[in-house]
Amino acid sequence: MRRHVLILGGTGEARRLAGELAADPGLRVTSSLAGRVARPRLPAGEVRVGGFGGPEGLARWLREHRVDALIDATHPFAGTISRNAARAAAETRVPLLALRRPGWTAGPGDDWHPAASLEEAAALLPALGERVFLTTGRMGLAAFADLTGLWFLVRSVDAPGPPLPPRTEVLLARGPFTVEGETELLRRYGIDVLVTKDSGAGATAAKLTAARRAGLPVVVVRRPEVPAGVPAVADVAGAVAWLRDRTG
Repeated sequence: MRRHVLILGGTGEARRLAGELAADPGLRVTSSLAGRVARPRLPAGEVRVGGFGGPEGLARWLREHRVDALIDATHPFAGTISRNAARAAAETRVPLLALRRPGWTAGPGDDWHPAASLEEAAALLPALGERVFLTTGRMGLAAFADLTGLWFLVRSVDAPGPPLPPRTEVLLARGPFTVEGETELLRRYGIDVLVTKDSGAGATAAKLTAARRAGLPVVVVRRPEVPAGVPAVADVAGAVAWLRDRTG
């Protein structure tokens, strides 16, 4: 009987992992996507879209579908599903692994301002600039809605909904981005401060290089910690090795 692996996905790492595992005839691979992106890039193997109904719903799904291993390869800021996964795995005794790409590290010439939340990032902005490049995604923009004196360029894959800052232009785009393109964007819009989440990965890191070269301050929202007791690896190879140790 094939061993069933559930991947909580939506990231490039999750797609690559599903591709590797789906090629193994001894594994049944199901990827779960949250459904927040209108046209997601679908991974190999089986795919389900939508939430589970909290940790209880996920635990029920694990039991009903006889899942042998659970891999949380969601976005580093998908804290709710990661906490739900930890609770569901503990309840069902299904082995759980977190696949988390490394975060970014400031280097020489970087002017980074760490923030623990989007609200804290918003509080820092008035002292740092007036024209903001906001690259934290389309969720949570209400944290910036009261900053009436600032102008925002909001970039996201799908259009954000209200509330938004009153002076906002939305740019719909999906990475990867280039340093040259990001440099031109900063110049074209007269950006003087960048806001980003510490999502890691190279697809969106070019904006950090462009900001460094332009001498711009960057507000970096720190990622949440992996839930206590959950082992974590930094890449697909590590996740494959972990799974092999448990499925043979």
